[in-house]
Amino acid sequence: MVSADLAAIASGVGVGLLLGLLGGGGSILAVPLLLYVVGITDPHVAIGTAAVAVTASAIANLLLHARAGTVKWPCAMTYAASGVAGAFAGAALGQAVDGHKLLLAFAVAMLGVAISMFRRPEDAGDPNVHINAAIAVRLVPTGLLTGLASGFFGIGGGFLIVPGLMSAAGMTILNAVGSSLVAVSLFGASTAASYAWAGLVDWRPALFFIAGGVAGGLIARSVSHSFVNRKKQLSQIFAGVITLAALYIVFKSIS
Repeated sequence: MVSADLAAIASGVGVGLLLGLLGGGGSILAVPLLLYVVGITDPHVAIGTAAVAVTASAIANLLLHARAGTVKWPCAMTYAASGVAGAFAGAALGQAVDGHKLLLAFAVAMLGVAISMFRRPEDAGDPNVHINAAIAVRLVPTGLLTGLASGFFGIGGGFLIVPGLMSAAGMTILNAVGSSLVAVSLFGASTAASYAWAGLVDWRPALFFIAGGVAGGLIARSVSHSFVNRKKQLSQIFAGVITLAALYIVFKSIS
């Protein structure tokens, strides 16, 4: 039990660190970490537990970004509000799918995350962007679709939200990373609530994972200045890790 608790803490540190540095992508590793490192055996329980843990990590990182002034609240709340309904619908759909098939679909989603991170956009945009009707019209449908994917796979969806905010609102990547955590937090909370209601959350590893996630977020804030000019390289290295993890899930599922 102690080794499983330590594994949950270490896994949480890694996810919190990546969420803090990249604003997304880290949560995609929460499910395989809970399955193959912490030792949860049911894919549905792993997804539900990951949703709880990732939500808490995202909130902790959001507070740090908000304090730094990098969150564009009107854009972030518009995007997130439209995605909450999608997250609830996606979570219900995910629970209805066979665990084995869901895990294979999750591996495919991981490969999609890896591709998106290899192609992550360069920094651009307006640091003083303000929401208007045209931006809102672009944010709402994008948020809805992202929420659906987030709920179905039990992930934060930051890997989709960051480029989505940059494209729809024209904000910089720094503001997109901070603002994405609003949606990651709300999407994760919606998914976590759905899985918890269905009894598909293992609370002990979730709490240890959360503790590690908070620590990882604090580390990320303290070292983020060292990665200001290396985020693209960091994203590409992490994309390679995600690809290997996805292939491992496929191997374990068919072996």
